[in-house]
Amino acid sequence: MNLYSEGELSHFISSKQNEIITRIKKEEEDFILNVGEETYAKYLKEEYLLDCPIVNQENIFAETYEQEILGGQFPWDIPHFERGRYYTKDVFLYYVPFVGDLSLLRYRPSRYTSQIGHPVKIDNESNSIKVEIINFYNDPARINQAFENEMSCILSCYDFLKNDIDIYNQNLEQFIKSELSKRKLKLLKTNNLLYSLGVPVKKKSNINNSFSIPKPKLRKKISIKPIVDNTGFNPEPTLDNDTYFEILKVIHDVGKNFERMPSVYSDKKEEDLRDHILMTLDPNFELGSASGETFNKKGKTDIQLRYDSSVVFIAECKFWAGKISMLKTIDQLLNYLTWRDSKTAILFFVRTKEITSVLMTVKNKISTHSNYIKELNETDESWLNYIFSLPLDKNKEIKVAIQLFHIP
Repeated sequence: MNLYSEGELSHFISSKQNEIITRIKKEEEDFILNVGEETYAKYLKEEYLLDCPIVNQENIFAETYEQEILGGQFPWDIPHFERGRYYTKDVFLYYVPFVGDLSLLRYRPSRYTSQIGHPVKIDNESNSIKVEIINFYNDPARINQAFENEMSCILSCYDFLKNDIDIYNQNLEQFIKSELSKRKLKLLKTNNLLYSLGVPVKKKSNINNSFSIPKPKLRKKISIKPIVDNTGFNPEPTLDNDTYFEILKVIHDVGKNFERMPSVYSDKKEEDLRDHILMTLDPNFELGSASGETFNKKGKTDIQLRYDSSVVFIAECKFWAGKISMLKTIDQLLNYLTWRDSKTAILFFVRTKEITSVLMTVKNKISTHSNYIKELNETDESWLNYIFSLPLDKNKEIKVAIQLFHIP
């Protein structure tokens, strides 16, 4: 194989993306509708990531040998040679090592220069590219300069190639999720299930302003393929992401109010703090045509939003008691859940003198939970977002927001 000689990298990347689209389209309908999106996207990402070759300039080495060179290849400033005659010359062969998939070096990047002097071979046996410099002048300085000039052109193109590969890898997971979402939505529309998956939650227009807490202002590489139980797809009500964020924003605003008024709330019990949050949540939202309480409580510390017989949002309120207690609280929360695409939260009330170490414990230890899948973007330094799976079904992925409120 020759360096940068077999077409555009962009065409190769497009072929990979088309492969992904075809893979998703060929999956069974029940598989697409039941598989956990994060788990399946991770599986495909691991399969289609490009192993970018990384140059190892510190370990460049060379060898020399004699070769018959045709006079027509000689530089113009060397006298007394005949163009049709062969001459014996020393050739310096430089090996430039790479780590990664060397086959990607065959493709031309989005920006390419054709100033490389001679075809450069890709040698899989030595995991290197081979650069030949012919000793025409018997001058070590000129040999070194010729090699440096060649490497400058090679590495200039290589930097663009690496950048193109990095961009593809960085966007790969989102590309997979987008294509998976397109397929799923198409299947749902085809089966007339899209409406039954949504929970019609909307803001109430008439809100009683007599509460002691002010109403917050709302703002709208061995990979294993996931296995699903292909017994059909049952539509289940879900909470849309915008409403989920608004609910969490209300809770966050109330929690910040706790922090601003520690003298009022520092001696409150979990149930008392929970009830203050409920007092603000319930009048701000209504669930379709349901009457009575939209949000309600179950047990000592739960906050629930129900739709018909399904719970579509649940929050657990706990005083912070360390890593083990945190992991047990996640267990407790996940064991409540049996439905798909659930939206949840854990609210920790922190009574230690400082909260920084608590935040670090959450960030560093939460991934040790057996059902942890991934971390999402932080909304606030004390509002963290994660995805977990259900204990009995890895394909049911649960959003878990963890909010911490400092009430010493």
